[in-house]
Amino acid sequence: MSDHTTDPATEAFVAHRNLLFTVAYEMLGSAADAEDVLQETWLRWVEVDVGQVRDQRAYLVRITTRQALNRLRSMTRRKEAYVGSWLPEPLLTAPDVADDVELAESVSMALMLVLETLSPTERAVFVLREAFEVSYDEIAAAVGKSPAAVRQIAHRARRHVDARRPREAVSPSETRAALEAFQRAVDTGDPQGLLDVLAPDVVLVSDGGGVRQAALRPITGADKVTRYLVGVTGKAEGALTIELTVVNGNPALVVRQDGELDGVMAVRVEEARVTGLYYVRNPEKLTRVESETPLALR
Repeated sequence: MSDHTTDPATEAFVAHRNLLFTVAYEMLGSAADAEDVLQETWLRWVEVDVGQVRDQRAYLVRITTRQALNRLRSMTRRKEAYVGSWLPEPLLTAPDVADDVELAESVSMALMLVLETLSPTERAVFVLREAFEVSYDEIAAAVGKSPAAVRQIAHRARRHVDARRPREAVSPSETRAALEAFQRAVDTGDPQGLLDVLAPDVVLVSDGGGVRQAALRPITGADKVTRYLVGVTGKAEGALTIELTVVNGNPALVVRQDGELDGVMAVRVEEARVTGLYYVRNPEKLTRVESETPLALR
């Protein structure tokens, strides 16, 4: 039997791969773009003299952040030309992600949408500091700013996110209970059941990417959202089935039509009612919901 030994550069990259993917994904909201960033990171990493690198994790995170920032700036232009609302790409995640409260919150669809409202540099600083506990000096090296400037950016970004994120953490069981009530109401076409579980100011955002039918703008208010959902399910050609799953570390629904994947619906729950519905139907964004994507913060 031959002895397969891996070189130190490959070993280090493989050891930190899930972490690097998570950094890139949280910055970009796109698994496909995160994979491209990892490829670019690898190409730069193999040119480095690994023996001279004191902290391999920090060095790899720095390369990944720079590549993700470059891509994030070009994605901004892509999103401006996008048809309808743009939602992050949903990822089917392993149960251990849901068990890690910090990780589950950092990749939740609700928080990822808030991150969309930050500038590219603010998003990079917030993600590295809040989710990955990277030092200000390291972040400064990654984003090309002074540590003092990074502290200010981090403070500004945190204030911005705190004003928009859910006010209190909701347990997965509470989210699941609200989702099950929502699922029953949709399954049975029960408008009153929907009105009971939806918050009065609920917002539904659907993303069809111009490929699948979706509302081009967010729909606000329990009455309008209920009418939309009842209308969509009533017009469905073929049998609709809705199953509970875990997407981005949080309970969510997978919608199938005649057994074919139709979309993924993530939710934001506050005080036992659904305040946000995020329905991804763009087929290009549904490639990561049939098999689990491993994520890591450390």
